[in-house]
Amino acid sequence: MRYSAQWRPRVLVCGTGFGRTYLAALRQPEMPFELAGILARGGQRSRDCARYYQVPLYTEIAQVPEDVQVACVVLNSGVNGGRGAEVAQQLMTRGIHVLQEHPLHQAELAACLRQARRSGVVYHLNTHYVHVDAVACFVRAARRLLAHQPAQFIDALTSFQVLYTLIDILGQALGGIRPWSVTGQARTAEPAPEVLRTVNVVLGEVPITLRIQNQVHPARRDSGAHIMHRVTLATEGGNLLLATTQGPVLWNPRLHMPADYQNAVTVADSGAEYLDLPSVSWLTAPGGPSYREVIGQEWPRAVARALLALRQAIMDGEDPLPAGQYQLAVCRLVADITACLGSPEIRESGEQAIVQATEVVCGGDTARSRSAFAP
Repeated sequence: MRYSAQWRPRVLVCGTGFGRTYLAALRQPEMPFELAGILARGGQRSRDCARYYQVPLYTEIAQVPEDVQVACVVLNSGVNGGRGAEVAQQLMTRGIHVLQEHPLHQAELAACLRQARRSGVVYHLNTHYVHVDAVACFVRAARRLLAHQPAQFIDALTSFQVLYTLIDILGQALGGIRPWSVTGQARTAEPAPEVLRTVNVVLGEVPITLRIQNQVHPARRDSGAHIMHRVTLATEGGNLLLATTQGPVLWNPRLHMPADYQNAVTVADSGAEYLDLPSVSWLTAPGGPSYREVIGQEWPRAVARALLALRQAIMDGEDPLPAGQYQLAVCRLVADITACLGSPEIRESGEQAIVQATEVVCGGDTARSRSAFAP
C-alpha cells in the first residue's frame, strides 16, 4: 500500500502505565497521527485517561475498530509477568502495525517478529532511552568520534531495571554488538547483599566493564535506581561521557604532556597549542532538566521519535526481520549478562531523600561548550 506524506494513521495505545507517555506524545500538535482509543483493563486510571484525551476505552481486542492502523503496546510482557507479547501478536493478525515497549524475552520477540512477517506488518521494539535527547546526542557523538579513532574501552554503570536499554545504547554507539563475550561466574544461589555487581563484556573488540545495581524494589520497580545510564567511551584522543540518562554529555581530552615541557621552567614555555583547549567541554546544556520536564516533555519527545520511525518504516514497506535480528541479539546478550548477575536482590527503598544542589555545591560556574565532536 502506498501512503502520501500527509498520511495520519489512527493509533491505539494499549496500557496506561507508561502508556501515558505515549498518549502525551501522540497529542503533540506536530505529530502526524490520530489517537483512536485506549485498550486497557478498564480501571480508574484508564477511564480517567480516556476521558482526558476524549477517546474510547476498549477492554477487549475484539472491540477495537477495523480502521485502527497502528498500535502502541505498552504492557508488561512475560519478563514482568504480563501478556504484552500476546496482545501484540493478536493485533498484528488483524493487520495492525505495532510499536512495542521493551523488555521482551527472546522467545517472545522472535514470535512477534514471525507474526509480523506472516501478517505483512511492521513491528518495532522500542527501548525508549536511545531516543532521549542526551542519549541520542551521546550516540551521534560516539559515532563521529569512532569514525576518527577506535574505542579503547567502555566503562558503564546502570541498574538491573534498565540493563536491556543500556546494551542497546552501547550497540547503537558502537554500530553493533557482535561478536560478544561475557566474563563472570554464573550465580544461581541468592546473591550476597552488595549494591553493585561487575560483569566484563567484549563487544566486537571493545572491552567493557559493566557495573550493575542488581536490586529491585518489589512494589515500585521504576524507583530505587542509583544510576540509570552512565557511560564513558575512551579513545586515544579522550573520553566521551554520558553522565546520566538526562545528560550532560561531556568531552574530556586526554592529558598529553608535551615533549618541550620536560625541560621548561613553566607550562607557559610550551608551544603545544592543544594545551589551550578546554579540559572538559559540554556537548549538551551544562544543566539538566527537572524530573517533571523529563517525564512530561523529554520522554514524550523520545516516544514521538520512535513513532515517527515506525511511520516511516510503514511508508517504506520495511521488512521487520533485519532490524529484529539486532534486537534478538540484544536479548541474548542481556540473558548472558543476567546469568552472571544472578537474581536481583529484593530491596525496599526507605523514605525518599530529596537533596538539592544548593546543599552540596562547592561554588564556581566554569561552563564551557566547545568541542570538535559536538553534533
